This record gives sequence, C-alpha cells and structure tokens, in this order.
Amino acid sequence: MYQYDTLDKEFLADRAAEFKEQVQRRLAGEITEDQFKALRLRNGLYLQLHAYMLRVAIPYGSLNAVQLRKLADIGRRYDKGYGHFTTRTNLQFHWIKLRETPAILEELATVDLHAIQTSGNCIRNVTSDPYAGATAEEIDDPRVWSEAIRQWSMLHPEFSHLPRKFKFAVTASPKDRTAARVHDIGLVVRRARDGTMGFEVIVGGGMGRTPYVGPTIREFLPANRLFSYLDAVLRVYNRHGRRDNSYKARIKILVAALGADEFRRQVEEEWEKVGPGADMPDTEIARIRAAFAPKAFDTLVNRSEAFETAKAADPAFARFARNNLKPHKRPGYTIVEISLKGIGDTPGDATSDQMDVVADLGERYGQNDIRVTHEQNLVLPHVKLDDAPAVFAALAAAGLATPNINLITDIIACPGLDYCALANARAIPIAQDIAHRFADQDRAELVGELKIKISGCINACGHHHVGHIGILGVDKKGEEFYQLTLGGSGAEDAEVGKMLGPALPADRVTDAIDTIVEVYLRERAEGERFLDTFRRTGVAPFKEAVYAEAH
Repeated sequence: MYQYDTLDKEFLADRAAEFKEQVQRRLAGEITEDQFKALRLRNGLYLQLHAYMLRVAIPYGSLNAVQLRKLADIGRRYDKGYGHFTTRTNLQFHWIKLRETPAILEELATVDLHAIQTSGNCIRNVTSDPYAGATAEEIDDPRVWSEAIRQWSMLHPEFSHLPRKFKFAVTASPKDRTAARVHDIGLVVRRARDGTMGFEVIVGGGMGRTPYVGPTIREFLPANRLFSYLDAVLRVYNRHGRRDNSYKARIKILVAALGADEFRRQVEEEWEKVGPGADMPDTEIARIRAAFAPKAFDTLVNRSEAFETAKAADPAFARFARNNLKPHKRPGYTIVEISLKGIGDTPGDATSDQMDVVADLGERYGQNDIRVTHEQNLVLPHVKLDDAPAVFAALAAAGLATPNINLITDIIACPGLDYCALANARAIPIAQDIAHRFADQDRAELVGELKIKISGCINACGHHHVGHIGILGVDKKGEEFYQLTLGGSGAEDAEVGKMLGPALPADRVTDAIDTIVEVYLRERAEGERFLDTFRRTGVAPFKEAVYAEAH
C-alpha cells in the first residue's frame, strides 16, 4: 500500500485546520450558506435531505486495518454507527453534524485519509480492480497506475475547474471489475507483441442522463507516454467542454458530438504539442511501484485439507466457498469477497462493529489488505485456504457471510430518496423487497449470475444503465415509479440496457423481477447466463410477460 510522506501528512493536517476555521465562521454567521457551499464541497461535505453527508475518499478502494478501524470509529462516534460504501469505492457518512466535521477531518488525516476531490468538477477517486495483486489474470498491478494518476491529478490547477466531474478506471485483467468502459477515461493494460506494456485508452463513457459506452480512441498507448496523452485528452476537454450547460458538460457528450475519430484527431494533435516532457519519469513510476511490491506469500500446495474438510462438514461454508471465494494467483490462497448485501439490509452499508471485524480479519488473515469494490462489497484479497473456515465463522458471527456474490440478491443501490436531495424515488426499499423475494439461496444459485442495479434518479449513482436488470426511480406527478431496463453490462462486454416498457409503481417492481426471472429460466439454453439469454431472445418475451395484464 502506498504510504504518505511527511509533506502529504502536513498538507492534510493543514487542510483540516483550514476547514475548521471556515466552519467556525459559518457557525458564527460570518459567511452565508452560499459562500460556504463551495468550501464544504471541496472537502466532500454535502447537505442532504436530513443532514450533512461526508464522502471520504478511499483511493482505488484500498484500505489497511488501521484505516478501516478509524472509519468504524468515526461512524460510531459521529454518525449512527455505520457507513455506506458507494459505487465509487468511497465511504459516506450520512448523519454528520457540521460542527463536528473539522474533528472528523483531523481524525481522518491521522490515518492518511481525507475527503478532498470527492465533490466538484475535478478528477474524482480512481476505480481499480479489487483483485489487484491477487489474480493471475492481470498483466500488471493496476494500483500502480491508479496511484500515479491520483498523484498526477490531485490539486492539479488545470484539472481543478473542469467543465464537469471526471472519473478514471484502470484495469489490467480481461475480466473487467471496474466498469472501465462507462468511465470518462477507462484504461486497460495491454501488452504488445514485443512485450511492451501499454494501455487501451477508452474515452467518453458514462451513465447519468445520457449513457454511453466509451469508444476506444487508442488501441495501444506505450505506458511511458501515458501522462502526456492524458494531459492532451484533458486539454481538449477543457477547451471544448460545454460549461454553459451542465447536462451537456461531461466529456461523453463532447466525444459523441465530435465523433470518436475527430476527438482522436484533436487529442493526437494536442499530444504532439504536449510532448514527452509531460510524462511521469520512469524513476517516479518505479518509486510508486515499490509501494505495491508483491506480498510475501508462504509456499503452499493447491489443496488444503482443512478447507476441504470444512466444506464437507458444513454446507453453509461450502455454499460460501462456492459463491464468495475466488481463485488466487498463489497456490493455497484465495480471494474472499464479503457481501454487504445481507437479505433485508441496505446495500453497501456496514456497521462500525462489522468494519472492526473486517479490519481484524484483514490484519490477522489477509496481510493487512482490504479492498472496496464498485459493487459495494469488501474483499480480503490474500487469505490462505487453511484460514478460510475461520474467516467464514467470524464473518457469519458478524452477519457478513451472505453467500450471494454476483447472484440476484447482490444488488447495487444508491441511497435514493431516503437520503439524497437529488433523488426522485427510494432505491433501498426496492432492493430490500427484491432480496427478500429471492432469499432462498437454492433458487438464487439456480438463477445464477444476475446483476440488479438500482438508481433513485437519472444521475445513475446505482449504475442502473449497466445492470442486467436496471431499475430507475422516476417521479410521476409526485408518485414514485420505476423504469426497468434489461441487458445492460458494466463488464468487458459493456452495454447500455434496453427499456422494457412503461414505468411501474413500487408495489409491482418485485413481481416484475420475479416474472423476468421466470421467463429467463424458461427460455435459457444450457450454460447461458441471464445476459446471454437476453441477448439471444431480445426484449420481447420479457416485455410480453411483465405487461401481460395490460394486453
């Protein structure tokens, strides 16, 4: 894990002190809310429906045990005993008191955490693969490049007032766990035939009001030229981005308006002007890479007798192993996914006690390495198979052993109208109701991989556009309705979902999901996932079944 140096630590302490003075002036009435708004947003503090919300940055979703315990402690002391992990791999506290925010920022700074650039028209938190450093699939460790982008973009004056917020994703595996193709810039690590490492550069993806899967504007960019090329992309965006219309200000609109070929031409032209002087020196990349040196793994065999014995003796552990454990690159190790989607729970929420448990497990069994996924779960990337039964037992005792990763109850949902001032409809109760309907684990496994994603408004924080089943909350004359889409994907086969039909009232959504699942089970060919069946049949059989009563 990258460690902050003395200058980094001093900066965070100074920034917290500066915000403390600004809060004191606001509480004393010396500045208005309008004057204060820009100051608080620069420190990740939003004013939501019921209280202030503080969004804490978790760079590329990577935490150590000390940091997670600090987040648990803040949740316990300053919130209502929990935090909410988001699709940006950040953590949000939803019940913050303004007068206490300076103390929270001071405490975050003691463990190298902060809330800078979690709001505003700047470069936000970089998304990376939660299996980085653990999966045999990867060409390189994407955290190296994610951290380099963080350092390059943090407080960069040219990127502090972009036309709109800007998001990166970096992945190095064929299996995309970052939704790279629906980010403003998605970077996929590639190797050329001669072994040279580089990136496929995808620009102009995004969700929100106008969703796009980003086009590839460069098939292969040598790794040592990455930062001058990113500089050129941002310069073209800064020059032409629609600052006059927030609905058209994202780079995806610019890329679509110019066309990918013309956008590429302008970037290449700008890149020539920028030149290699804007690239990060190899020595600096090497310095960052050293922070992500491979772990010291024990030499083990592939088969763990303790693991196999536990699976044979305990069906619950066997099911957990089947769904939540993933292959590790080293013999005798596994990747443990921890679902934050217990049946009836709020997706992405973890109590302070649960965060403490995960921190303890990460420290004892997981090489002090904990990850947050953009699908609102946690990961222990380096656990010995011998230790997996003990990890499972501790998670089960904490209510964190739900064996549903990638199944129908592993639902992404934004906070929706229960918290968010922008939302049109509630997302959490819809997710909870669907989870209860599919609580039978045998049925959930029979259905197989099926990703449901719910957003409470068109801003799409719940990634509904790329859900296998997407659910969008809409307002119809003061009533909450839900628009369903099918066939979306945020993975390497990214696609925006297709609308099913007219929006449904809240009390019909779960029945509609049930009907869609039954149509899938009826129509699927051997070995097909939901997405495969939908792509073969199209929307017609699903639409006919869901709206049968209207015919």
